[in-house]
Amino acid sequence: MAKDESFDITTGCDLQEVDNAVNQARKEISTRFDFKGVLADIEYDRQKAVINVHTADEYKLEAIWQVLSGRLIARNVPLKNVKRGDEEKAGGGTLRQEMALTQAIDTDTAKKIAKFIKDQKYKKVQAQVQGDAVRVSSPSRDELQAVINDLKGEDWGIELKFGNYR
Repeated sequence: MAKDESFDITTGCDLQEVDNAVNQARKEISTRFDFKGVLADIEYDRQKAVINVHTADEYKLEAIWQVLSGRLIARNVPLKNVKRGDEEKAGGGTLRQEMALTQAIDTDTAKKIAKFIKDQKYKKVQAQVQGDAVRVSSPSRDELQAVINDLKGEDWGIELKFGNYR
């Protein structure tokens, strides 16, 4: 019997790169003329994988997002994995926004990925949800390559990483 080939589908952000991007964004915002004397606070909680922004108004909030997203892109952190929360009013007429970082494939998305693979009717390709990852296996490497290409063609709302290819 032929040995099955397999790969894992995962997602996540390199938290050290996020930390570096937040520090660079803080530094850039502190030197910008349009932020002189204005509240512009960015906090990063690595344990919760959350970035909190606190600023004067929605224009400043959008400017901070532009700077932060540019820094995240430069550090190869996928913006699809950064979920911006609702703007919340804070004290003194200021605004807060929480940005959550997606570190794992949630159960619903994993089930949708497995169902998508099953619906494509590949020969002898199986997908199993394993915690926060999806393992895809098949006797044929060509079939696995086709699965990867089809998954890349779809929008899952998160950045998919294909690894552990054996």
